Amino acid sequence: MVAVTAVWGSTFVLVRDAVAQVPPFTFIAYRFLAAALLLAAIRPRLALGGPGTDRGPGLDGGRRLGPPAAGVVIGLALFAGYGFQTVGLQYTTASNAGFITGLSVVLTPLLGALLLRQAPGRWPVTGACVAAVGLALLSLQRLEVRRGDALVFACAVAFATHILLLGRYAPRLSTYRLAVVQLATAGLLALIWAGLAGDLAVPTSAEVWVALAITSVAASAAAFLIQTRAQREVSPTRTAVIFTMEPVFAGLFGFLLAGERLSGRGWLGAGLILAGMLTAELGGRADGAGRGRPVDYFKRKGWL
Repeated sequence: MVAVTAVWGSTFVLVRDAVAQVPPFTFIAYRFLAAALLLAAIRPRLALGGPGTDRGPGLDGGRRLGPPAAGVVIGLALFAGYGFQTVGLQYTTASNAGFITGLSVVLTPLLGALLLRQAPGRWPVTGACVAAVGLALLSLQRLEVRRGDALVFACAVAFATHILLLGRYAPRLSTYRLAVVQLATAGLLALIWAGLAGDLAVPTSAEVWVALAITSVAASAAAFLIQTRAQREVSPTRTAVIFTMEPVFAGLFGFLLAGERLSGRGWLGAGLILAGMLTAELGGRADGAGRGRPVDYFKRKGWL
């Protein structure tokens, strides 16, 4: 999933330039629909009619949701995240939007504990808090409360919900079908939104077509398939912490591709994000292997 965040971070420059030439919801619709169609074309039988691997009750009070129904619910959360973010960016600063979106790292364990009664554990929560501070240093230049901030906060809630829903259903259902249905749902909803707004347009620039090709294949079809599969084993809180690496990779590729520079404060924030991810990932293992003393675990490994 770290590789997934690297792919997402590498596409920031592409997407930024593309949505300057085509309406954002039109771009989202084409991106996700193309990704869903690509996955369906590669393995049509598995995508459309293959059996699931349902192993237990879902969020629906004990009744089991199959991949299509669960995928639609997850796709709704995915579309809501992109939708609220796209609209909210029109009414707030990019730095505010980046930080508030990143608050999903804190919202994920909170929502999991409140709604799903899932105890996230002390190390993932600690890592989430450290990563949130890093996000603030990396992306937040000046905090001004704007109406767009509320919309972007709804985006953070939606992304946290998306991670939690995948964590709930991915271990029980067919990974491939779940990925296809959620992508198709998000794409169709974006297409409807763009159509109602009168924003549907055919891209005329080769730059936009290249951006669509890369984001559809690598940043959508491959990335969400990997995330769906990985969340069969990785907890929602750890997933949220890992995803805080996205702005770090965005800064790295912004430097490599567009000549953008991080300040000292930005590098400190990036370091804290990495520290938060390592805390969430290694803290629990250290407790388990070192009998409650992480330092013993690191000594056994020869790291100290």
